[in-house]
Amino acid sequence: MCSIFGVLSKSIPEKTLRACFNRTISRGPDMSRLIELPYGCLGFHRLAIMGLDEHGMQPFRLENDAVVCNGELYGFRPLRKRLMTKYSFVSQSDCEILLPLYHEYGLDMFKALDAEFALILYDAKKDTLIAARDPIGIRPLYYGELSDGGMAFASEPKNLLGLCKTILPFPPGCYWADGAFIRYADPAHVDRFSMDDEQMVCAKLHDLLIEGVRKRLDADAPLGFLLSGGLDSSLVCAIAQRELKKPIRTFAVGMDADAIDLKYARMAADYIGSEHTEVIITKQDVIHALPTVVELLGTYDITTIRASIGMYLVCRYIHEHTDIRVLLTGEISDELFGYKYTDFAPDAYAFQQEAEKRIRELHMYDVLRADRCISVNSLEARVPFGDLAFVRYAMSIDPALKMNRHHMGKYLIRKAFEADRLLPEAILWRQKAAFSDAVGHSMVDDLKAYAQTQYTDEEAAGRCKAYTHAAPFTKESLLYRELFEVFYPGQSQMVADFWMPNKAWPGCNVDDPSARVLANYGASGM
Repeated sequence: MCSIFGVLSKSIPEKTLRACFNRTISRGPDMSRLIELPYGCLGFHRLAIMGLDEHGMQPFRLENDAVVCNGELYGFRPLRKRLMTKYSFVSQSDCEILLPLYHEYGLDMFKALDAEFALILYDAKKDTLIAARDPIGIRPLYYGELSDGGMAFASEPKNLLGLCKTILPFPPGCYWADGAFIRYADPAHVDRFSMDDEQMVCAKLHDLLIEGVRKRLDADAPLGFLLSGGLDSSLVCAIAQRELKKPIRTFAVGMDADAIDLKYARMAADYIGSEHTEVIITKQDVIHALPTVVELLGTYDITTIRASIGMYLVCRYIHEHTDIRVLLTGEISDELFGYKYTDFAPDAYAFQQEAEKRIRELHMYDVLRADRCISVNSLEARVPFGDLAFVRYAMSIDPALKMNRHHMGKYLIRKAFEADRLLPEAILWRQKAAFSDAVGHSMVDDLKAYAQTQYTDEEAAGRCKAYTHAAPFTKESLLYRELFEVFYPGQSQMVADFWMPNKAWPGCNVDDPSARVLANYGASGM
């Protein structure tokens, strides 16, 4: 990951701007640069992934314009070759093509990008900033208005604390120009469903996911893979292993007491022949990491915090013990193909509506978790299931085919890779287990028990009533909310609400987001 920062202001001192900018130096520890604009600044903390020498350092400039971008532009080399007939390039960085693209196509450039990105561009002729974010929101971007009427944009909300009264996530699939947000893409929306039958759907999903993994293996820095032992991360690892034709490096995390996923991760690693590492964590590790995790996430959401603790600790290990710079992960499959609770969807229309909601909110939950846990440890996340072509096709599939018709969630993805024999049957057809639970049921139980010690029943009930937006409803949720308020006072609107199953559906009116509380969880955690 990298960190970007852009401010359009006439009154904020450079010293203040630099202090805010430096709050996220862990995202880009290799090199930092802050340039002054006629009114404001552009800043970039670099984590070198493509074009590793100093020529790849941002901001990039063209004439009097400048740009900073945290992103990966897939398939940039053909674009660069075409642009070279008119423009000169000084680096091998993918992001250097952005200003030439802007000069050629203006704001229409965003529709054509196959990328995970967040950028801030200075247009010198207009003396203004333009900001944009990828359609899913895989790369983070936040914004806020300044007291003097200016605007500020940054990779994380902590950069904007003290500058902006209200900090909000930049909406995915949008750009900001001339004082307004314009949506250029919405991959959750489907104009018409595909008429493909199950066999054709599986064939297309198979090829699209392989291509999504393949393009994310392009890096000038060392690659690693998070392997939970579940279907999604195991598939990513198995595909990558086959594509690279050499042992990949995989990492799994689990509690010292009851790490359900470690055995499955080891099974997958042995099968594909990866160089595998297990990171074992304890109750003390979990409780000690909790405040740090809430601060780095900028959320109070129960599911996100639970799932982030193990992810943060394994990423910290990777940062401290390896030379890896890029991590591939298995996020976004659930939103497309269903959670355990979506088995309760009353019909195909409801299933599709829920998928649309989850895709549009991804940037506040699972994608946020992956970004922060990885980037705070000076690593870059890449998410093959978030490939735009894959997401758009998956959302266009007749939702009746995606519902749990075979007593097996995500049946289409499993069936798509059955013939490849990339994974053991026990992994390919393993029932889904929630990541935070599969790290070890004891981890969630330890967090709940710890929260119980912090408040009496009367204290908890009284403190919960103090919040009007996203009010806590358990001692655990109250603990997380109060930690959040320490680091981000009054900024709860950065997250829409607590991630929970759809309470309007039968069987889903629960007070805990874990799939473990659902009647259909069964042997998922075994």
